[in-house]
Amino acid sequence: MSLYAGYQELRIPTADGVQIACVTGGKGPPLLLLHGHPQTRAIWHKVAPALAERFTLVVADLRGYGDSSKPAGDAEHRLYAKRTMAQDMLAVMRHLGHKRFGVLAHDRGARVAHRLAADHPQAVQRLVVLDIAPTLAMYEQTNEAFARAYWHWFFLIQPSTLPERLIEADPAAYLHDVMGRRSAGLSPFAPEAWAEYERCIALPGAAHAMCEDYRAAACIDLQHDREDRDAGRRLAMPLLALWGAQGIVQRCFDPLAEWRRVATDVQGSALPCGHYIAEEAPERLLEAALPFLNQAGD
Repeated sequence: MSLYAGYQELRIPTADGVQIACVTGGKGPPLLLLHGHPQTRAIWHKVAPALAERFTLVVADLRGYGDSSKPAGDAEHRLYAKRTMAQDMLAVMRHLGHKRFGVLAHDRGARVAHRLAADHPQAVQRLVVLDIAPTLAMYEQTNEAFARAYWHWFFLIQPSTLPERLIEADPAAYLHDVMGRRSAGLSPFAPEAWAEYERCIALPGAAHAMCEDYRAAACIDLQHDREDRDAGRRLAMPLLALWGAQGIVQRCFDPLAEWRRVATDVQGSALPCGHYIAEEAPERLLEAALPFLNQAGD
């Protein structure tokens, strides 16, 4: 991918035969970067150069997205449970020799990162989550304003194959509708990154995989989150939550309070942008995240 010229491109197999596409480059402690929906690893291209001066970056496509494998879903949506997607990323990092690492993650990737930190706390040293509150909190507190703004949450979880057929009829239009209706419109997205998003959403199996990701979030992921809550399990590693002041998460939730319900060491704030922080406000993201991540050796 030209957005990451000079990086090593890899396809790393996981235990269930899925292959995770990623690039790696830079120098320093390992840092895993995870993207959100309906995007790919291209989202980090504006911040990767500065991060790569301090960290060995692993920039991955989640299963079902980008150039990673897109297995058909199962009846219980376990193949797209965040637990399964987190195991993918643990396998990637172990394959590359990284036993402990930081994570910087946006949107769906941040939900995978949350589960990765919960299930494998020995691996995740520090965690930065961008523009989400925990999945369970967002579902349990859903109101009309949230449902109208995040309509795709409730569209994508409909039974197969209704949403798949509608997305596949015009993948580029779906991309425009989901991303272009946010506060910043389409202006933050570089042409070369947008071309990647359009290419990848049209790949065979992409629509089904995205739906399965959201179907899992509405059932099995909530089950896992409730099990953690009922058992009193909380994240112990330092967590930085950043969100867009112009976004729906800011409007409908109290992100800092919600993260403090599930983690013991939480800090964070809103940034002057909308949902797509790494592309809308890359400098502000670096200003906020680098001091936190630079303590990775503690």
